Amino acid sequence: MDGGCHMKSAHVLPSEAGTEGKRRSVKLTVDFVRTVGLPDGKTDYTYFDDKLKGFGLRLRDSGSRVFIFQYNIGKITRRIVIGSPPAIGVAQAREAAQRYYLRAKSGDDPAGDKAITKKQAAETFKAAVAEYLELARKTLRPRTYPDIERHLLKFAKPLHELPLVKIGRTDIRSIVSSVSKNSGEVTGNRCRASLSAFFAWAVAEKDLDGNPVIGVRRNPEKSRERVLLPAELRAIWNALGDDDYADIIKLLALTGCRAAEISGLRWSEIQGDVIILPGTRTKNHRDHVIPLSAPASTILAKRQKRDDRDLIFGRGQQAFSGWSKCKERLDAAIKEATGKVLPHWTPHDLRRSFATYVGGGLPEHLFETLNARDKKLAGGLGIAPHVIEAALNHVSGHKSGVAGTYNRSTYAAEKRQALERWAEHLAAIVEGRDSNVMSLRRGA
Repeated sequence: MDGGCHMKSAHVLPSEAGTEGKRRSVKLTVDFVRTVGLPDGKTDYTYFDDKLKGFGLRLRDSGSRVFIFQYNIGKITRRIVIGSPPAIGVAQAREAAQRYYLRAKSGDDPAGDKAITKKQAAETFKAAVAEYLELARKTLRPRTYPDIERHLLKFAKPLHELPLVKIGRTDIRSIVSSVSKNSGEVTGNRCRASLSAFFAWAVAEKDLDGNPVIGVRRNPEKSRERVLLPAELRAIWNALGDDDYADIIKLLALTGCRAAEISGLRWSEIQGDVIILPGTRTKNHRDHVIPLSAPASTILAKRQKRDDRDLIFGRGQQAFSGWSKCKERLDAAIKEATGKVLPHWTPHDLRRSFATYVGGGLPEHLFETLNARDKKLAGGLGIAPHVIEAALNHVSGHKSGVAGTYNRSTYAAEKRQALERWAEHLAAIVEGRDSNVMSLRRGA
């Protein structure tokens, strides 16, 4: 016994006590690996196998012994640790070294790949999402970003501590299923889309092997048909406060615009009594001119301009983005004022409601549920479909195909009249009085 010092084994080869470059190979067997010690004067030494080039057993004076595979990439020597005996046997270690040998011989860099794999295994979903959101915040529309942030930080929280490379289709399916159950199938689909976009980025930027969202089924989804009833429009309007969100919601109701178009509205886009949205800010990339009714002009006139800021809503140099929290507060205010919860609605429902009321009015099954006064308000203003499409900046129906090629009219006068009539009619709805604007039909 040597009190912790290493005894010289019968397998120590004195002729190999020189530099590593002058070693001669040995046969790595079970007995050799079990009994061999360090050569005299050595604190770190590798015995290489005489059959498989690069396969070796490395010994250190600390008592450590590990199987390794060593190879060259150009003038650079690479070394991979395979494992320590007896946890891994000689035959098993030789098989692993054989695989590394074949890869190295074909030009691969197995040690480099292993280092990348270790780095990938150490990176969690949460860490990668933080990097992704930092980029997304700078590139996505202000209306879009909060939803993606909520999907990845709140809904996908069970994935946060998992290594990015370990997340599979089953994990994604579990998230989408949970969101669909608790927040609705449409929200589940939106969360799935956010996850898919994130993993597509990770494939490109993190060398992820594939997108685990691919193959996870989307929920069946129908187009939303929600049209707000007169009482619902009244409840929403009258519960609004006196802030950015209140003015945005009122302008959405008055103009039929998309949420992002109003939340990102700029002073430079207001020219006299019209809003002129450039194609870079519209969904179909076409310029859109929106005549301002008197109530809409009044809302904008009370806004304060700042010399260092072109945006009308929001803070700093960012457009308004507090949709979720503001809507929660509005829904709570509606419940307090009316004594009941308003069925689920979204700001985009105001656009659909605008088109319905200025056109033919509420569909029969909704119309017949109303009281007598609200029936008078829900009969529709009878604005022609092509004028409604122009007011909404739609390119379909009357402006699609050949008609769209030759009919270049923007229906400016007709749009103005429609929006002015609608503003008066909406005022009657929210005030609960008879409208001065004649409705279409059904004793309205």
